[in-house]
Amino acid sequence: MNARPGELPGDGLCAALAVEHRGRLMEIARDVELPGATRIFEEGEEADRFWVIRSGTVALDVHLPGRGRAVVETVGAGSLLGWSWLCPPRQWHLAAETREPVHAWEFDAAAVRELCAEDTALGLALVTVVAETIGDRLRATRTRLLDLYGPQGDGPAP
Repeated sequence: MNARPGELPGDGLCAALAVEHRGRLMEIARDVELPGATRIFEEGEEADRFWVIRSGTVALDVHLPGRGRAVVETVGAGSLLGWSWLCPPRQWHLAAETREPVHAWEFDAAAVRELCAEDTALGLALVTVVAETIGDRLRATRTRLLDLYGPQGDGPAP
């Protein structure tokens, strides 16, 4: 089911896009529902799509050798889920699992990259949002890993 241009929320990814760009992007969106406790993607797998979450939450995790999975961030409504689709090698850098049922718009990455090549203003706006998302996720991952595995106590690390 394709989305109608006005249906995408006005925050997150969409706030950065002009109305006409939002409309073009939504022409290729697919409305999806994912049950709770669903693994959406795994680190290292091909990143061939991304989502804008409409409702529900998704935990992003990273595999730590010898320790298992560590959740580094939880994202919800209005959030962009997935950025690895944009740049080669187009493999997921994190893994994702729904915490509860999720309703989202799903986008085919190849179709979006083609749309961005045709409309460079849309491409620039989308790349800017993805770059901001990458920065946010890297900061969240660093903070979470320091919380989990950094020095304990109030004093400086030895």
